[in-house]
Amino acid sequence: MLEHLKDQPADKILSLAAAYKADPREQKIDLGVGVYKNAKGVTPVMRAVKEAEARILAEQQTKAYTGLAGDPAFADAMVDLVLGGTVERDRIAALATPGGTGACRQGFELARLAKPDVRVWHSAPTWPNHLSILKFMGVEAKPYRYFDEETALVDFEGMMEYLQGVAQGDVVLLHGCCHNPTGANLTSEQIDRVTALLTEKGAMPMIDIAYQGFGDGLEADAAATRAIASRVPECLIAASCSKNFGIYRERTGLLMAISAEAGQTKTTQDNMNFLNRQTYSFPPDHGARVVATILNDPELRADWEAELEEVRTGMLALREQLAAELARLTNTDRYAFIARHRGMFSRLGVSPEMVERLREDHAIYMVGDSRMNIAGLNAETVPVLARAIVEAEKAG
Repeated sequence: MLEHLKDQPADKILSLAAAYKADPREQKIDLGVGVYKNAKGVTPVMRAVKEAEARILAEQQTKAYTGLAGDPAFADAMVDLVLGGTVERDRIAALATPGGTGACRQGFELARLAKPDVRVWHSAPTWPNHLSILKFMGVEAKPYRYFDEETALVDFEGMMEYLQGVAQGDVVLLHGCCHNPTGANLTSEQIDRVTALLTEKGAMPMIDIAYQGFGDGLEADAAATRAIASRVPECLIAASCSKNFGIYRERTGLLMAISAEAGQTKTTQDNMNFLNRQTYSFPPDHGARVVATILNDPELRADWEAELEEVRTGMLALREQLAAELARLTNTDRYAFIARHRGMFSRLGVSPEMVERLREDHAIYMVGDSRMNIAGLNAETVPVLARAIVEAEKAG
């Protein structure tokens, strides 16, 4: 039977990482894989994570299963972190998942369980795994205009025009902050208009918030999610702990489903538990327990927030440095958007051919659509990248 299997297309980002690793050039820069790295090129274990793990190791008495929905302390802590009390807790069902990817998958599954012919609208572009999962599930995916390649900012009027086609019962996928792959975010006024439109259309927003704390701070990064979730009758939220807690390999995420009325929450929760049971039974617990330990301990939480702020401001400094260096070299402000974008990613808005020249001539690796991971830079490599961009432009 297995001989009937077909080769699957290679993952472009993972293939890029393999090519970078095989490149023998010493002065090479990896801006491809979306993982945070410090100035030394290391993804560090955060101080609060180390301390929480030490406490868990010393105190934990069992490795028995958690419930199907995971540890309630983790769910409560994450609901508070993301929503901050803006939605009544008795309207929120929550499900621990293997990472934010698992939360997205279970969110799509829940929507399909509720409406087998559900359509999911997504920004163009969006995180490639969104589209890959929807395609594999056989769920219809509808793009809406989002990014203006000329200005490298949100094409909001184009977005609103596309969303006029949304129908009742559709799901509209939004990024909570630090849009991946563009780094371009909606303003609070634009969020208000999108929320009003979705409410009018009877569509349900699904928010993927994977980078809370990486943009403008924990509270500011949650503002869009809170504004939407508090104003619509129903909402799905997929939250990831991989980035802001630095626990990528622990696969820690949470799916939240907000029902219109508290009386619906139990049925929603039962269906979410059912999905976990059918997929992998009980969710992983270690990362979730680490997160709950940190968020429920004032001292650990304060240290985590301080280190996360260092990460955030460090990336902002790199953005400002790169924008300033490109302005100096080009004598224009056409790359000023880099400083305005937020999170780990920005799209340069250059051609795939120029991306290839950067790789071949300068050993600079970024995704073919010109998405670059700002966290792959440091103060020494920013001028190198800026010069390479200018030289590649001239060569083109």
